[in-house]
Amino acid sequence: MMKTNRRLFCATIAATAALTALPNALRAEAKTTAKSAVKASTVVTKPVYPSIIGSVQTHTTVYEDSLVDLARKHGLGYTEIVSANPGLDPWVPGADKKVVLPKAHILPAAPREGIVINLADQRLYFFRDDGKTVDSVPLGIGNNGWDTPKGTTKVVRKKKNPTWYVPQSVRKEDPELPAIVRPGPDNPLGSHAVYLGWPAYLFHGTNKPYGVGRRVSHGCVRLYPEDIARLFGDIKVGTLVTVVDQPMKVTKMDGQLWLEIHPTQLQADEVEQTGTHTPSKPAEFEFLLTSAAGDDANRIDWEKAKRAALERRGIPIAVLKEKEQASAK
Repeated sequence: MMKTNRRLFCATIAATAALTALPNALRAEAKTTAKSAVKASTVVTKPVYPSIIGSVQTHTTVYEDSLVDLARKHGLGYTEIVSANPGLDPWVPGADKKVVLPKAHILPAAPREGIVINLADQRLYFFRDDGKTVDSVPLGIGNNGWDTPKGTTKVVRKKKNPTWYVPQSVRKEDPELPAIVRPGPDNPLGSHAVYLGWPAYLFHGTNKPYGVGRRVSHGCVRLYPEDIARLFGDIKVGTLVTVVDQPMKVTKMDGQLWLEIHPTQLQADEVEQTGTHTPSKPAEFEFLLTSAAGDDANRIDWEKAKRAALERRGIPIAVLKEKEQASAK
């Protein structure tokens, strides 16, 4: 009897302890749940930037049109609009000519973060914080001997109405330049400047917008005045900047393989001088295209792809045959 009472007493004590501890347990569970909720809310959603932005368009000229003016109007650079329209006079194409506007772009193979500059297609790609939108604008880049560097850096400061402190190396090339150029219409930096972690390198506006889409600078990157003014407020100090040189860009999208090839920097100089370039395929062209195609390599339309490689018109084209066509071969 005494043993039974002792068991009942112990059971009662245990039950009472459990009831007493229950609120603490609930509080602990609530804290754990809250921490999990906070952690879940801070998980970064993976960006869903598209592989190709924009679309190829056309324009029928009137007599007053020039490719140079059309390029600026449609957010294009000189080299890309001339390369896309071989045989047309850049300055006087004539009336009733069909001009291809290469406004579609495969994103470069680079981190989809911050700003990516591709020297080959002479464009800047600004990855917006929404994880979906990419803003792309044409560039003027460094000419031969003053090449724009490749690699990774960051935005370190920004300046509206900048003063240009002319580098000694530039003054040596042109002794008539002053040591300092104050803000104004004669300032090559234009009205906005974004300085990089690389000393003496920046991207900026320009007082010579016809230089956009050409290799004409001393290594810095120039934008149309309206483009740098539009982007300036959204570019933050600390923004990652990646500079690459990729004449050949390729991507898979919606079951199709897309290929876009631009002139190399040296070929861009030829386009500047003659309106055309010496045909040549990119290095390791077949290997790169086959690797990108993967299991669909047997469907590559090699005739179409090689023609695009030689022409380098900078327009994304689909290079996979239909499965039925590939099987018939």
